[in-house]
Amino acid sequence: MYGRDPWGGPLEIAADSATDDDRSRNLQDLDRAALSSRPLDETQQSWLLGPSGEQKKKKYVDLGCIIVSRKIFLWTLGTLLVSGLLAGLIVLIVKTVPRHHHANPPPDNYTVALHKALMFFNAQKSGKLPKHNNVSWRGNSCLKDGEPGTMFKDLVGGYYDAGDAIKFNFPQSFAMTMLSWSVIEYSAKYEAAGELAHVKELIKWGADYFLKTFNNTADTIDQIVSQVGSGDTSKGSTTPNDHYCWTRPEDIDYDRPVTKCSSCGDLASEMAAALAAASIVFKDNKAYSQKLVHGAKTLFSFGRERGRGLYSAAGTEASVFYNSTSYWDEYVWGAAWMYYATGNNSYLTLATHPTLAKHAGAFWGGPDYGVFSWDNKLAGAQVLLSRLRLFLSPGYPYEEILRTYHNQTSIVMCSYLPIFTSFNRTKGGLIQLNHGRPQPLQYVVNAAFLATLFSDYLDAADTPGWYCGPNFYSTDVLRDFAKFQIDYILGKNPAKMSYIVGFGNHYPKRVHHRAASIPKNKIKYNCKGGWKWRDSTKANPNIIEGAMVAGPDKRDGFRDVRSNYNYTEPTLAGNAGLVAALVGLSGDKSTERIRGDVVLIWWRWRPRQQMQVVGGFCRLGSGRRAAGLELWNRLKGDHGEIPVSGRNPAGYSSKLPESGEGQIW
Repeated sequence: MYGRDPWGGPLEIAADSATDDDRSRNLQDLDRAALSSRPLDETQQSWLLGPSGEQKKKKYVDLGCIIVSRKIFLWTLGTLLVSGLLAGLIVLIVKTVPRHHHANPPPDNYTVALHKALMFFNAQKSGKLPKHNNVSWRGNSCLKDGEPGTMFKDLVGGYYDAGDAIKFNFPQSFAMTMLSWSVIEYSAKYEAAGELAHVKELIKWGADYFLKTFNNTADTIDQIVSQVGSGDTSKGSTTPNDHYCWTRPEDIDYDRPVTKCSSCGDLASEMAAALAAASIVFKDNKAYSQKLVHGAKTLFSFGRERGRGLYSAAGTEASVFYNSTSYWDEYVWGAAWMYYATGNNSYLTLATHPTLAKHAGAFWGGPDYGVFSWDNKLAGAQVLLSRLRLFLSPGYPYEEILRTYHNQTSIVMCSYLPIFTSFNRTKGGLIQLNHGRPQPLQYVVNAAFLATLFSDYLDAADTPGWYCGPNFYSTDVLRDFAKFQIDYILGKNPAKMSYIVGFGNHYPKRVHHRAASIPKNKIKYNCKGGWKWRDSTKANPNIIEGAMVAGPDKRDGFRDVRSNYNYTEPTLAGNAGLVAALVGLSGDKSTERIRGDVVLIWWRWRPRQQMQVVGGFCRLGSGRRAAGLELWNRLKGDHGEIPVSGRNPAGYSSKLPESGEGQIW
């Protein structure tokens, strides 16, 4: 049988081995004990219930909820203490022993140069500078820009063109279009480099200024501003202006005239392209994006209906400094950007009109065919429209001209390769896109950007390359071309000089730039007072970081002389092409190039009606074209209609408005 010991649990009592006599003797013994004069306490009685024989007294510990052996308690407590000490020791060792972290690899040269190239735009800002401009030797300047008593009374802001303080809207708007294009295509790379917010701020700085140069709230206009400031020094003029004087922009006290034009389709279309491209960059800011689109529509309409002609007509300053040779290429370029920003098919119809394409030069060559610049946008427009054909293939009635643009783009890419003789090269390998004329680098960087971009387009469309006559070339050939040319600019050239200020150890020190060449020392140098800095042989006191100078001559020679702008002057348009090329080449192939798997739809609908799709295109990642087109076709439907019930048909969580039109990314 089993008894219950209050201190030790169940105890077994033997019942079979004892005889009756044994039991009798035990009972007698128990009776005699019970008659004893000193009663047994409870503990003593319990001892008598245990096995016979002398037992060692056990000690117990009362823990309140349980009673345990003191020995077990001490062992448990000791084990816990030792374990705690060991754990603490291990933690101490882990925290004190030096760790070998696998540091992130250093950024590649293209990314390093990108950081610097963007800073050039900070140095070129006009107007009241933001606190975070990060160029210590620049300050507020030209705060009185404008034409008093007119709608153009406030023209503060924007960017100075080069080493002077003139604001030329034609190359400036091209520069902003290029920056926007690079963001649209390579936003992930900008983000990886930590520069996305910076470049968007630069674009907005330019776009906000452009909105001041015409009546941006009107649907129709009759004039726009083409230039602020003057640089005419012809016939020995000594009138103080931005070229005759050598002074910091912050110290300018002479008059800065405003130049306007009323027949300038080239400038109007380029400015429309700049605002349209920027509207895509800022699509997450609906109100601002729509403001830019409206301004772009107004400008493009003015350029087509009322402003046909060249902004740089004979006799104007622009004809000397930034002469435009045609407005047809801007029409194609501007119409393409207007289509991408609005989805309005009328713009695509215009961009692919055979007559317009013919006038723009899409069907013929010539010595400068394929040279993309602030003056001739055709090569860029053809790449931009080839994108449409590769990723959407809209078919009739656009296919024929889109195929022509695509084929011509392939020919241009062929002309960039060393095996062809369309363009000469220096002994160091720099392609001579301007045929040996001065200031070659601005053309080189634009070509490098187009080659990189077209290569990425083909990769995104699962196309391994393209044909040059009977020969097939892989997309890597285009990237190799772009890398070689940019590497030359970064210092892999016979002079072993970087042509980007601040990059590397050997770069131009006497840049043709007024603000960089005059010290910020609280001394105001008047118009002629700064000439001593212009003529000094000393290095500039201020480093204009990221400025790409004009470049070497056709023999790879370079003169680091401040007075020779053909070697040492940087420009806004040149640096924009540089930024675009650098971001395209930055990172590695695993970094996103062309944004993929996104469908852009332009829609129009009314309550209780079906949504009418009025245009759209796919932005597809590599290997995803079929899936993207399937999604597009599912959204578009057989008749271009999508049944909706108040929700975005692409499956996004945002609600559609009650009615209207717009775009879905």
